[in-house]
Amino acid sequence: MLNLLVTNATLPDGRTGMSIAVEGGRIAEVTQGLVAPAHETLDAQGLLVAPHFVDPHFHMDATLSYGLPRVNESGTLLEGIALWGELKPLLTAEALIERALAYCDWAVAKGLLAVRSHVDTSDPSLLAVDALLEVKRQVAPYLDLQLVAFPQDGVLRSPGGVDNLKRALDKGVDVVGGIPHFERTMADGAASVKLLMELAAERSKLVDMHCDESDDPLSRHIETLAFEAQRLGMQGRVAGSHCTSMHSMDNYYVSKLLPLIAESGVGVVSNPLINITLQGRHDTYPKRRGMTRVPELMAAGVNVAFGHDCVMDPWYGMGSGDMLEVAHMGLHVAQMTSQAGIRQCFEAVTTNAARVMHLEGYGLEAGCDASFVLLQARDPVEAIRLRATRLKVFRKGRLLAETPAATAALHLPDRAQATSWMIQKP
Repeated sequence: MLNLLVTNATLPDGRTGMSIAVEGGRIAEVTQGLVAPAHETLDAQGLLVAPHFVDPHFHMDATLSYGLPRVNESGTLLEGIALWGELKPLLTAEALIERALAYCDWAVAKGLLAVRSHVDTSDPSLLAVDALLEVKRQVAPYLDLQLVAFPQDGVLRSPGGVDNLKRALDKGVDVVGGIPHFERTMADGAASVKLLMELAAERSKLVDMHCDESDDPLSRHIETLAFEAQRLGMQGRVAGSHCTSMHSMDNYYVSKLLPLIAESGVGVVSNPLINITLQGRHDTYPKRRGMTRVPELMAAGVNVAFGHDCVMDPWYGMGSGDMLEVAHMGLHVAQMTSQAGIRQCFEAVTTNAARVMHLEGYGLEAGCDASFVLLQARDPVEAIRLRATRLKVFRKGRLLAETPAATAALHLPDRAQATSWMIQKP
């Protein structure tokens, strides 16, 4: 007997009337109109069942710290970095763990069951590293938390930066990070990429670097990252996050850069909510959008994902852990409003993001983990448009969260009676 049978589901690829059979925490079968005995049966009523959401770029050590020790009055990237420097000496492991666990609760309620979080390694105490390793241990039964050793102050720029990062990896941090554009010079930035890539290759680690989070078209560390990925045979194991300088580069240079990134197998993680907020701050008008060239990268064959980046922290006072909000902003900023483009933005917070994180057992196929979300929408386009309610969230066949359907009771003049209305397609 099956543990769970979901019937009458619509899948992201457009198939309808589908059944998902779950046994032992995994998907046993995905087919149309399956009838089989099960301990629990869920009628999806034609609504969308999607693999769980994935956030491949976040800063959990800073999340929910908004207003500590003060508010970012300018809302700029540089004041955010300065504010984080003010906050770090005041951090305690207990408070950091409490905030991170609270955010993980938010994430699960939104169907977000995998997060890659950068954790600052610039502090020689590695307090944030130890705290997030404890969070990772506690949330493991219900959320995949992947940690990146992130030298926020620059691995070469800050004293002991390399040693701190190595110690973080020794403690169990999963991924090698970097921030080459924050080093003292362009040459130091390139040197940091080479050093960190060699370290990752030596330790068989994945790589995810903050790369060119700048309006400066001459910040071209993504080129070095792509070269090193090829040189070291690390194709498919490396991601460049942000890459916002690309929105300021001339088209001729980008025409050379796009195939280089594609050939290197480097993925790109754009962070629409934060990129559109923090970039272009020195512009008057015309004013740059600030997000990397998402549709062009996708067209070149690069795996592009969207991350949330920040929620209520020194850099961004908004956010709720909703990856559909991220996709919604992404499609607007990138002008990906074609039907195909909107669906690509849905993939950027699901399948593409899972590929960046190298998640095993992800998807809606036989043999995959039974980790999926029932959405109050009939397709990915409607899901993004409405930021659809997550009616039920499952991890490995176990129900983790459920939210009542969004309805509005209307009491309108000249109507005979109140109307109950479910938000849906006309």
